[in-house]
Amino acid sequence: MNTIREDAEIIIRKSIDAVMPENAVMAALSERRFKDGLRLVAIGKAAWRMAAAAKKALGDRIKSGVVITKYGHSKGEIEGLRIFEAGHPIPDRNTVEGTRAALDMVKNLDGGEVLFLVSGGGSALFEMPEDGVSLADIERATESLLVCGADIVEINTIRKRLSAVKGGKFALGCKPARVFSIVLSDVIGDRLDSIASGPACPDASTAEDALNIARKYDLNFPSNVMEKLRVETPKTLDNVETVITGSVSLLCGAASSAARELGYRAIVLDSGLNCEARDGGRFLGAMARDIHDFADFWKPCAVIVGGETVVKIKGGGKGGRNQEFALAAAEMIGGYDDTVVFSVGSDGTDGPTDAAGGIVDGDTKPRLLAKGVGISQVLDDNDSYNALKLADGLVFTGPTGTNVNDFAALLCR
Repeated sequence: MNTIREDAEIIIRKSIDAVMPENAVMAALSERRFKDGLRLVAIGKAAWRMAAAAKKALGDRIKSGVVITKYGHSKGEIEGLRIFEAGHPIPDRNTVEGTRAALDMVKNLDGGEVLFLVSGGGSALFEMPEDGVSLADIERATESLLVCGADIVEINTIRKRLSAVKGGKFALGCKPARVFSIVLSDVIGDRLDSIASGPACPDASTAEDALNIARKYDLNFPSNVMEKLRVETPKTLDNVETVITGSVSLLCGAASSAARELGYRAIVLDSGLNCEARDGGRFLGAMARDIHDFADFWKPCAVIVGGETVVKIKGGGKGGRNQEFALAAAEMIGGYDDTVVFSVGSDGTDGPTDAAGGIVDGDTKPRLLAKGVGISQVLDDNDSYNALKLADGLVFTGPTGTNVNDFAALLCR
């Protein structure tokens, strides 16, 4: 019989396998016919896998292509395609170089078609500053938004207005060519204008929304940035067809199925979680206490949530939102046997770390206390990575090649 931690590891692996992008791309292309001379642009953490699948399906009908993905996420050359690895979550010079190559490829097309493959991370990986804005301006704005705890929709609302490709501007630049877009969603609710900041989608956010976000978090952007926030983005596009494939709902469903196969009663409690990471972790931890104390009849059980939490950075430590989620849960479940909480990013990375997330059990808190480490102090310093490392609580998957938000689960038996 597996240990409960081994069960958690099986659920993590099977869930991520279920949302790999290759099958999704193949399915989206199976009933779509393209002319020869197709141009391909793929952006995001899953860009390489999506592009490789498209190349396998379409072969020589793809005349040329550009793939822009995060460092370490490329798996090698793809014939006929130029591959760029670039910075995430902060864009860098390679971001601009790859984006410029994509724009040069699609501009002045005399009709024709562009296959646009979009996945999470595209907001940082596909970027060309608007006139009057520098890459440094975008980097500083992104850093400010990340630090203050803005959610992904708020961050993208600002970035669209500083970018020459976001908020529908890329599709506008492809005209008169038509754009067929396959989107792997990493945004709660699958809002097209938010996924990768909507390069091929009319923008639902307004200049007023952007200014309100700046006021909400008291962000003192320079005057050239504030000027761009007042400019509206495209509200209509007539040259785009889009298919959404893959989402956090599918990820959570796969986790539920994997848990049931292992004998757990499984429930997906929420696939739209959007709160501070530590609050989410404490919530699952509190559920564990209630199940053990008042609902013993329900065990073995698995409670699954998905979405994208945020971290308000106040300390100087190292960690990511999934690690902070797991560590906060550890404080609540200390001393409880046969109890595990994990939280993992489907892309295999969590914040600026090499871990995908964290996994904790009833022994995590006592183990840390024995080493003189208090969880509350660690959370105050945002140092979840080093604490979980001490407690053998880091989850490592390596770059997975997909990205459909995060998922977490409580297992009790």
